[in-house]
Amino acid sequence: MSDALKHECGIALIRLLKPLEFYKEKYGTAFYGIQKMYLLMEKQHNRGQDGAGFASIKLDVEPGERYISRVRSNHAQPIQDVFAQINDRINEEMAAHPEYADDVALQKHKIPYLGELFLGHVRYGTFGKNSIESVHPFLRQNNWMHRNLILAGNFNMTNVKELFQSLIELGQHPKEMADTVTVMEKIGHFLDDEVTDLYQECKNEGLTKREASPIIAERLDVAKILTRASKNLDGGYAMAGLLGHGDSFVFRDPAGIRPAYFYQDDEIVVVASERPVIQTVFNVPFDKVQEIEPGNALIIKKNGTISMKEILAPTVKKACSFERIYFSRGSDAEIYQERKTLGRLILPAVLKSIDQDTDNTVFSYIPNTAETSFYGLVEAAQDFLNQRKNNYILQNRNTLTKESLQELLAVKIRTEKVAIKDAKLRTFITEDSSRDDLVAHVYDVTYGVIKPTDNLVIIDDSIVRGTTLKMSIIKMMDRLNPKRIVVVSSAPQIRYPDCYGIDMAKLEGLVAFKAALELLKERNLYHIVDEVYAKCKAQENFQDSEVVNYVTAIYEPFQPQEVSDKIAEMLSSPEIKAEVKIIFQTVEDLHVACPKNLGDWYFTGDYPTPGGNRVVNRAFMNFYEGKDARAY
Repeated sequence: MSDALKHECGIALIRLLKPLEFYKEKYGTAFYGIQKMYLLMEKQHNRGQDGAGFASIKLDVEPGERYISRVRSNHAQPIQDVFAQINDRINEEMAAHPEYADDVALQKHKIPYLGELFLGHVRYGTFGKNSIESVHPFLRQNNWMHRNLILAGNFNMTNVKELFQSLIELGQHPKEMADTVTVMEKIGHFLDDEVTDLYQECKNEGLTKREASPIIAERLDVAKILTRASKNLDGGYAMAGLLGHGDSFVFRDPAGIRPAYFYQDDEIVVVASERPVIQTVFNVPFDKVQEIEPGNALIIKKNGTISMKEILAPTVKKACSFERIYFSRGSDAEIYQERKTLGRLILPAVLKSIDQDTDNTVFSYIPNTAETSFYGLVEAAQDFLNQRKNNYILQNRNTLTKESLQELLAVKIRTEKVAIKDAKLRTFITEDSSRDDLVAHVYDVTYGVIKPTDNLVIIDDSIVRGTTLKMSIIKMMDRLNPKRIVVVSSAPQIRYPDCYGIDMAKLEGLVAFKAALELLKERNLYHIVDEVYAKCKAQENFQDSEVVNYVTAIYEPFQPQEVSDKIAEMLSSPEIKAEVKIIFQTVEDLHVACPKNLGDWYFTGDYPTPGGNRVVNRAFMNFYEGKDARAY
């Protein structure tokens, strides 16, 4: 994705099922869990660079001993900073106490961060300041061990205000209106309720307060707590939680919007946001890593019992398709093939744009994350060329000579690396006031590989705002003097805001929306904008379940290619000598390529939760009223 776009946090959870001595004997260190957590987080670095956090819990410690540790960072390299802090503390303790070296029991009791239960998080902030207070995991503390709650997640809630109000009605005084804090306090409230009820039950059985504590831990019903707490949640989420005494859970939204995978054996249970991360870190095959089903929670009790419980009834599965197009690492076996298929399926549109002339076309990609779809595109182009050769040979088999056959077979699909990203410069671009001038130099080009008679086809993952295309890529490509520049998006046109975790909250930032507005103006149809606003405004106080997405009417008068052509016109400029064309994937072919991830609301406006319709209407009203505000 050539446009800067923040997205998708990543979670990691580890529960060691054996005593720490087991890992010391088998793997040479009692710090096995910490080491694996570092790898899980580093392998999900693509999911978050604004902040990182780590928490651990020691099981079965004596009163007075610290059993919860947490460290968070919002430094430039937050994962490295987190584990540098952890390693410094561990090394200090080990240096000061040589007697700890071979005594795992002493290590556990005396060294922070060492335990049996770990939670990690990498964060991209979707809005607000990137303060340390915004970095997960969040901690809700209490002197009762069972009431301690640590929470981290990959989510956005569309109804934070409603959830905030529900806490007030419960008698709480939340410290801020943020979805993570609100969700944590909601879970915490019902956790407190459950502990209170279990204590009363133990008291009725004649147990003392001290005797009741381990019984409460054993009887605590995590699924019941989550069911009560999640009643009014509207959003996409995969949230992980640790309870102070040692229970843990990972809970996924009913539509499966946000991803979560797990692996278990007799030594460990591990959860991460991406499957290949688990495969790589623990060297396990594809089929051993399972997906947490939508609406379900993976629950790990303190005694090591593992269960999958349905918390909310699953709805139609709408797993985020952007995970497959761009966000997740392409090393996943399925995702790799899906991205190649995205490239293959868009070839017919590419051939049409270059008048079937593959001989005078150079294929390339930008940025590096589009490389896999590029392979699919080129393979399909090679198949097309081979078929053309076959047809020619069959039609001219009686007149072909050795020389003409060799000349025919020598024709190949031409591929080049024509754009090189200047990564150091990219990190420097921060201020909007100077961004346009600097964006123009984000990429360098490879000179001498394009002829004036060539088409230049560049495939990108997706086109969101078009800023980098307009200010940098198209201008840079034009310096190579091709006759035509064809920019290919392996994703469909992004027409609607996201409200489940991706930083696409404002309609006016989307180039497809701006193109549709231009078309409405040109064709004297701008009254549709006023009509849509009136309909959105009329629903402002409706219940979410009653709200309809009326913003779809903005696009209804136009064929997708008309919007694409207008985008091409808008992203070009008078000084560009080459003809510029822009091609987008169709939604139908997206679903063919990614059949398990059908969440397409940013392309179609078909939101998987009721809150989504309210958000898109609110985003449109903000645009219409000139408000620079988020829609949720």
